[in-house]
Amino acid sequence: MNDVHDSTDPAAAEAPDAAAPVSRREARESARRTPGVSKKGAARAPREPRPAARLTVVGVLGELLITAGVIVMLFLGWYIWLDDIVTGTQQQAAGVEVQQELQSEWERGEAQTERPVDNGEPIVAEPAAAGQVFATLIVPRFGADYVRPIAGGVDMRTVLNNRQIGIGHYLNTQMPGEIGNFAIAAHRTTYGAPFAEIAELRLGDLIYVETADGWYEYSFRGLEYVWPSYVSVLEPVPREPDIAPTERVLTMTSCNPKFSSAERIIAYAVMENWYPRAGGPPAELSGVVVAAGN
Repeated sequence: MNDVHDSTDPAAAEAPDAAAPVSRREARESARRTPGVSKKGAARAPREPRPAARLTVVGVLGELLITAGVIVMLFLGWYIWLDDIVTGTQQQAAGVEVQQELQSEWERGEAQTERPVDNGEPIVAEPAAAGQVFATLIVPRFGADYVRPIAGGVDMRTVLNNRQIGIGHYLNTQMPGEIGNFAIAAHRTTYGAPFAEIAELRLGDLIYVETADGWYEYSFRGLEYVWPSYVSVLEPVPREPDIAPTERVLTMTSCNPKFSSAERIIAYAVMENWYPRAGGPPAELSGVVVAAGN
């Protein structure tokens, strides 16, 4: 008798029918549950783990150089720009204070005159010591309220780099009111930069030197650019050592170009008027000069 398989065998009943249809919804659900299979059923390659960032000598050095560069730029910004503003403000305040002292000296009869010259203008006496302030410089072209102290000598530490002075007089040159060359120097950048705008002077611009006796008025004549070794610009007649002086010259010197000492920029002016303090300041200085009694 042949064996006959019962179609109701439990094992046979549990086996899935390979030919049974599968709905789209079931296929999508199956794909979501299966790792590495996309929604469209395509297998995806597993992602490789990214390598961890490694510190290298070159990378660390680069970071340090960038940081150092930022620090240097910030320092230069402070040193060249912000510090100039702060120091310039201090020198301006010192200039106003000097004006008050000069006014007081005159009121007490202590004007620093040595002797009159041919037309009656007094000659300012040499300061007793290098670094001593004896006058102020007033240049309307540099600003409506520009006034800076002038001290004897051009020493860097005590005069030109001094936050309370900034402008120095070459001790071997003449004084205001004296026939010859009254030569002064100041920085064009840093330490308040009193001569920052020296290249902006225009023909005929008026420049004033104020002393206890009054105001010496100079008219700007022109600029010259020379090598640092051309000290002949300090002669009584600039650049002409063998000629006797007949005029009262003001010579202003500074470095050129800006941020360099390769050359010197020289500004020349000639004295045209003298205003005794008793008669009051020139009309152009009405907003710059400290009023009497203040």
